[in-house]
Amino acid sequence: MGVIQKQSISGVIWSYLGVGLGFVTTVLLFTKILSTEEIGLLRLLVSYASIIAIFASLGMNVVTVKLFPYFRDADNRHNGFLGIALIVSMLGFLIASLVYVAFQPLIIENAQEKSALFVPYFYVVIPLTFFIVIFGLLDTYYRVLYNAVKGIVYKEVVQRILIIVAVILYYFGFIDFMLFVWLNVFAYVVPAILFIISLQGTKQFHLKPGFAFIDKKLKKDMLNVGFFGILASFSGVIVQSIDVIMVNDYLGLSLTGVYAICFFFGTLMLIPMRTMGKISSVVIADAWKRNDTVSIASIYKKSSLSLSVLGLLLFIGIWGNIDNVFHLIGDKYSEGRYVILFIGLANLTDVFMGMSSHIVVNSKYYRWQTYLLAIFAGLIVASNIILIPVYGIVGAALASFISKFVFNGLKFLFVYNRFGFQPFIYKHVLLLAISAGAWYVSTLLPALPNYIMDIVVRSALITLLFGLPVYYLNISEDINAKLDSILAMVGIKLRGDR
Repeated sequence: MGVIQKQSISGVIWSYLGVGLGFVTTVLLFTKILSTEEIGLLRLLVSYASIIAIFASLGMNVVTVKLFPYFRDADNRHNGFLGIALIVSMLGFLIASLVYVAFQPLIIENAQEKSALFVPYFYVVIPLTFFIVIFGLLDTYYRVLYNAVKGIVYKEVVQRILIIVAVILYYFGFIDFMLFVWLNVFAYVVPAILFIISLQGTKQFHLKPGFAFIDKKLKKDMLNVGFFGILASFSGVIVQSIDVIMVNDYLGLSLTGVYAICFFFGTLMLIPMRTMGKISSVVIADAWKRNDTVSIASIYKKSSLSLSVLGLLLFIGIWGNIDNVFHLIGDKYSEGRYVILFIGLANLTDVFMGMSSHIVVNSKYYRWQTYLLAIFAGLIVASNIILIPVYGIVGAALASFISKFVFNGLKFLFVYNRFGFQPFIYKHVLLLAISAGAWYVSTLLPALPNYIMDIVVRSALITLLFGLPVYYLNISEDINAKLDSILAMVGIKLRGDR
């Protein structure tokens, strides 16, 4: 896991810098400057664009990860792969945009009553989709060149800085809300442009397509992987975006805004997983090509433990500070208290499964990831239909938790039955016990008069109560090794030689 560990640690650092910027944007600025309806609109635009972008890419992101090893040849410009991918994606974008415009009457009619603010911004979705497609394709291309960090920097840091600038300009009255929305789109434009500049600088921006390199077998593989990639990616994005769209349809833009803000807190524990997944998917794809099942099984176990440590620490840290969260964002978001809980629990089921999705999608059984995601999508739509009318935005979060629990259970059984891999050992049980104990002890601490001080003290207590036993029980060898190397730089040694 050398490449994975090195880039994952670097990626996590940049990701959490991005999380800090996201915190400033979402918690400190959006909640104070924008109405819940305006926040809901921004989230709805991204949700629509993300869904359309899946069809527009025509599965090329999945094709890139799975089949680029067959094109890889730096001396021959990787056999024109980037040019092929760009042509296919641009054709897909044109088709997807025409379909979106064709559905305009239906979308506008549904929006008129509860989401009227969306109507003037209908066409904003199209350029937003374009740059999501371009960024996603170039980010994936960089990943298969074993540089996953650059995309993290552009998306998590550069993009969020641009959004912060936009909201500050809006707050001081330099721009109106319409221009603010377009500046949010511009925040997606810049990372894509930076990727192009970077690829040019490293002489990797090869636009000439290499269609002649594609033989009959490779063409068939690309069509199959692309088709199932569309279905798998669509199901995945539906899962991420359908709750926002359905909350908007049932409850309107204002509660969509409340849901979006609380959803942010519930997804923080996924940051390390997304970072690790960017590089792991490429390493796993290469390992499957070599049929190196030993390495894949090792990645599965180590990723599950490492991600579980980080995910549980973040989860108990957030839930231990739940009252402070609403001091920060305001009482108008209090309806979303249990949204944070259920979205957090839903995402923990992902964290515990480590890199299982990447193992399936890069194997010869990649179609099964699509089937599983289709079941997942069906579950989440059905459960949202049942639960949102009864429990409102909490129902949407509960639907996500139930659906993800079932999905990850099925995925665990599939990976175990097909490959004989399973990530769980006794350390996972110890980790759960340590987490529960650290959280419970933190609840015994009385609330301090100043909520900022309370966050600092309570978070420090949770970190110590959780971190010390995790470290000394050596729950994750990878995390311990990295922590030891960091502390050694400043002359600190926590453990004696063994």
